[in-house]
Amino acid sequence: MHHFWKRVVIAFRCLFSILLRGDLPEDVARQLVGQPKTAEVAAAAKAEVQTPQAQPIDRAVQMLALLQRDGRLIDFLSEDVAPYPDAQLGAAVRTVHESCRQVLKRYLTLESIFEKDEDQPITVQVGFDPATIKLIGNVTGQPPIQGILRHRGWRVKEANLPSLPQESGRMVVAPAEVEVP
Repeated sequence: MHHFWKRVVIAFRCLFSILLRGDLPEDVARQLVGQPKTAEVAAAAKAEVQTPQAQPIDRAVQMLALLQRDGRLIDFLSEDVAPYPDAQLGAAVRTVHESCRQVLKRYLTLESIFEKDEDQPITVQVGFDPATIKLIGNVTGQPPIQGILRHRGWRVKEANLPSLPQESGRMVVAPAEVEVP
């Protein structure tokens, strides 16, 4: 009887995990894949357990879609703003800026790469990550390199993006809108 209740608990955990997150709990998935009875069963279980992984392009499009949905960023950047007077442009910029800023706050936790103030001396150590620190100006020699911090940089500390659509729509930044009279 003990095994029966254990299976009931696992079944409920799987049900709610699939409904809420779209995948199986990791420990259950590992257990299903890790204890196969035959090679065929193991392959079938592994194929069932794996959920489609989001590609970086999917998440990039998703972030653009959020900035468009809430801040109309793509519309703003696609518009030719040259003919508008500065006062009118300034009002539009404030609205787009605040809306996009709220999107960033809602879905991303950003942090500075360096906490030091800009325009202050800084030493770039041996083994630095070129994706994290970009050396500009008269770059010669090997680290450690002395320089002036021109931009503190940004990195994502945490991302809390909504779930992606399962099939179509992953490459849609904003759907076309058709009003039917």
